[in-house]
Amino acid sequence: MSTLPESISWWIGGALLLFWFVGAHNRLVRLRSAALVAYAALDAALGKQLDYVQARSTRALAISGVARRDAAAESSLLSSVAQLSAMLAVTRLRPLEPSRIAALGTALHVMLNAWERVYPGEVLSFDAEGTLSMPAPLPGEAPVPALPAASQFAWPEPSAAAEIARGQFNQAVLAYNHAIGQFPALIVAWAFRLRRASALV
Repeated sequence: MSTLPESISWWIGGALLLFWFVGAHNRLVRLRSAALVAYAALDAALGKQLDYVQARSTRALAISGVARRDAAAESSLLSSVAQLSAMLAVTRLRPLEPSRIAALGTALHVMLNAWERVYPGEVLSFDAEGTLSMPAPLPGEAPVPALPAASQFAWPEPSAAAEIARGQFNQAVLAYNHAIGQFPALIVAWAFRLRRASALV
């Protein structure tokens, strides 16, 4: 006697369930891949910011007669560059792991704050699509209104590439997390151990 279900409805139901499962899995993998590609662009843009800061700081330290206090600030800036460079290398291995992105964000803020202390008039803020927003305020000036969450970074290099890349990465992470949180796709995410990612804020 055959153990196969005699009703064709079982076969149709099983096939539909299989097709749904494969489709949901492919969608999650596609969104995850998009987030990884967006991170690669962000990684390259942050690398250019690091090169810009390091070159500028190294040039300043090479100038003879630089004040000791200025030299200490430049050395501190170079240390923050080294820390950020190390965090980029670590995050590159698993860019969608929330703890690594959080550590990268902390290191990036430390470097940007160190740059702003040394060069207060040489930072620019951009909107996520690359439009120049406004320069950061100089010491003693009235603070500018708070920027939206996607445009809070003030970059040393006068280029919108890093902010555009950060916005694209954050959007890709948002789409991926939204897909993972939907039922019944979250069952697929649980089955394949797909975890939520974190935006760079």
